[in-house]
Amino acid sequence: MNNDFPKVKHKVIDGHLHFYDWKDENGVDFFHCFEEYRQNMGLAGINLCALPSGSAWNVTSNLMCAVYKLINKETFAHAGLLYDKYPMGDTMPKGMDFVTQLNELEEIGFDGIKMLEGKPTLHRTIGKNLLNSEHDKYFAEAEKRGTHIIFHLADPIEFWTEEGLDYYGDNTFASQEELYRQAYAILEKHPNLKITFAHFFFKSESPKELEELFEKYPNVCVDLTPGWEMYLSFYKDKAFFKEFFTKYSKRIVLGTDAYFPRPTECSMWLVDRVYRFVSSPDVIKAVADRYEGGLCVPNDAIEDITYKNFERRVGEKPKEINKKALIAYYEKYKHLMTEKDIKYTDEVFAKFVR
Repeated sequence: MNNDFPKVKHKVIDGHLHFYDWKDENGVDFFHCFEEYRQNMGLAGINLCALPSGSAWNVTSNLMCAVYKLINKETFAHAGLLYDKYPMGDTMPKGMDFVTQLNELEEIGFDGIKMLEGKPTLHRTIGKNLLNSEHDKYFAEAEKRGTHIIFHLADPIEFWTEEGLDYYGDNTFASQEELYRQAYAILEKHPNLKITFAHFFFKSESPKELEELFEKYPNVCVDLTPGWEMYLSFYKDKAFFKEFFTKYSKRIVLGTDAYFPRPTECSMWLVDRVYRFVSSPDVIKAVADRYEGGLCVPNDAIEDITYKNFERRVGEKPKEINKKALIAYYEKYKHLMTEKDIKYTDEVFAKFVR
């Protein structure tokens, strides 16, 4: 893959990145995996989104993000909630309720919370809808504090109607309509939640619904992380979406959903495409071998989307990591980790944390 991408011409923060392993296929550690990407593209900062829920990573994903943030000072990070079991019970164990976890993660120095709980697969694994009392207390506390939440809710409608790698049409998953019902119920009860719905909230085919959401809830944003299906929708009516992006520029956040371990060039390709889609009329090869031009919205709208909206939600500088709180968190939750992850975490903590 060609890695000769031009540096961005505006201040840019990639608001949505992930880890999936400690090392890449060559055995290179994750410690600086996104730093080359950030510097090569001239990014002002990046935001790591942990994904501990429903995975073998458990607490490890949060720990990796905290260590990376400790080493690389231009890094923001959003941690994920932990569950003691799946499906979750009616109540969380004492000292592990979500409000306590929120306290712990904020004390460590995370900049917000990443929730995957609205994705059909994890939603099914959790075994309860998002309106249960445990999550409700957490949403109430997050609303009160102004905690930023990046929320993956639903998926493209095709995943319910077309059989493929991700297929939710076998009646074991919540429908897209039901997931949106739960999201709207959460917002109705907690209207000031500071939430960014990932992947344009999967509403690129129905932007009028997003307009209604923006008008009703002052702290709701969406991000531009592909699924590429949404960009195909944007390309269908670029005049409309240029006006939409300009009018609602304060409600849209740039992100790529790039992840490690993948080659740095993959992250560079993604941010180049997303950034130029917003900022430039350049005709580029973007998706499905199509060549399309960007929206080229006005400069003040570009700045809103590329960095100001993210900073408005989490602050202009990443929070500092509290090593003492991080060690306490690790010791409290290490029983949820595999022996392999504990061994490697001990090595990493000895080098960077303790």
